[in-house]
Amino acid sequence: MTFDDEYYMRRALNEAQNAFDHGEVPVGAVAVCDGKIIGRAWNQVEQLKDATAHAEILVITQAAAAIGDWRLENVDIYVTKEPCAMCAGAMVNSRVRRLIFGLGDPRSGAAGGALDVTGFSGMLHNVEVTSGILAEECRELMQSFFKLVRGSSENNKSKFY
Repeated sequence: MTFDDEYYMRRALNEAQNAFDHGEVPVGAVAVCDGKIIGRAWNQVEQLKDATAHAEILVITQAAAAIGDWRLENVDIYVTKEPCAMCAGAMVNSRVRRLIFGLGDPRSGAAGGALDVTGFSGMLHNVEVTSGILAEECRELMQSFFKLVRGSSENNKSKFY
């Protein structure tokens, strides 16, 4: 059985829902090699008290452990929101083959949104990028989270920020 980008993005959305359920910004990611999911993660910045605990960083670590190498040349990463500069840089440095994301981020995305770290010609590696996969579902989850956070904040009950 072969799966398509939507299938794997739905798995990433499941991870993003985990983040949402734990009070984290709902970003989820899965790493795929040879059609098999070898890593899955969700944002855990608040839980781990670690600014680098983005879903993409966590899934890169899992993928490297799964294949036994830091070079992820045959790995595709699916993530619900366009990666920031840190995460895009990690994908370049780990030589991820392909990045597939849902929701673009024109303010701070670094895979063609605000910056293009993944395709910058001066890098030793460029990551192939596909965007907009299940973008509306990704957007809805993100918007639901921030509506909840803002509502909680107004009631002085926010545990999120």
